[in-house]
Parts: sequence; structure tokens; C-alpha cells
Amino acid sequence: MLLLIIFLTGLFTVLGATLLAALADLRGLKIPNIYSLIIIVAFAVSYGLLWTFGREDVFSSLLSHFLSAFIVFLVTLIMFALKGLGAGDSKLATACALWSGLSGLFVFLFYMTLAGGLLGLSALIIRKTKPFKAPAEGSWVAQVQAGQSKVPYGVAILCGVLASFIKLGYLGPEVLSSFLLS
Repeated sequence: MLLLIIFLTGLFTVLGATLLAALADLRGLKIPNIYSLIIIVAFAVSYGLLWTFGREDVFSSLLSHFLSAFIVFLVTLIMFALKGLGAGDSKLATACALWSGLSGLFVFLFYMTLAGGLLGLSALIIRKTKPFKAPAEGSWVAQVQAGQSKVPYGVAILCGVLASFIKLGYLGPEVLSSFLLS
């Protein structure tokens, strides 16, 4: 039961930190580094404790998780260099990819990209129609209505994390009940 609590604490810490990062991104297009750090520490603690107590079956191999994060880091670094993504977005996506491992990476990237595309489309519509009368100063909506081309990619990253957690079964009955049976 203790391992289930550790696992769920790690999962909800990641989801909570990613949600807060997405909200910060919406408010001012900035993602504080602390959210990425929290996600990395939550992975290290969860993976380490589960591995120590014989539940290495919950996650993929450590190499798989590191490779997933490395791939996302390289891709987002290139996007950052091309000014297509912010540094906070890159760090957050890399930290979240650590949780997905290679087995959840495609789903993470697919849904993150899909949500990012929808946010981009929304930005174009908002910029053209200016539907909000008094958006909060400095917010994404205010910046887009002022003519800037910006997307709060933290929101897209949150969508990717949720999709990968569902695909990996982290929140499913099979994984969760396995803790009660061991």
C-alpha cells in the first residue's frame, strides 16, 4: 500500500506541476524552472523507491526514460534555436518526457503537437477577431490580441502528459490494482 501511495504521489505531483506550469504560461508566457525541477525530482523519487522495493515493472527501464527525455530535449532545443519554442517549454517537455519513457513517447509527442496546433489555430482566430474586451495585462490573450504570434505550449505539454499517462496505464486499474496484489 505504501508503494501505491508513493506512485500516486509522484503522478499527481507531475500532473499538478504541469497544470501550474500551463497556467503560468497562459498568464504570462513564462514557465518557472521550479515546475520542471519538481517533475524530475518526482520521477527520481518514484522510480528509485519503486525499483528499490521490487516494483521495477511499473516503469520501463531507466535507459528508456532517459532516452525519451534526451530525444525530447534535442528536438525542443532545435525548436528553441529556431525560435519556435520557449526555453521553459523545452525544459518542461523534457522533464515530462522522462516520465513517459520510450513506450509512451509517441503518444506524448502526438497529443502535445495536436494540442499545440489547436492552440496555434486559436491564436490566429483570437488575433484576427479580438473577442476579449479586457484581457489580463501580459497574458497570452492580451499578447495575441496585440498582434504577437505566441502559443502557451505548457498547455499542450499538459495534454501530452495526460495522454501518455493514460496510454501507459499509470492511472488505469491494471497498474493501480497491481500494487494491492503485491
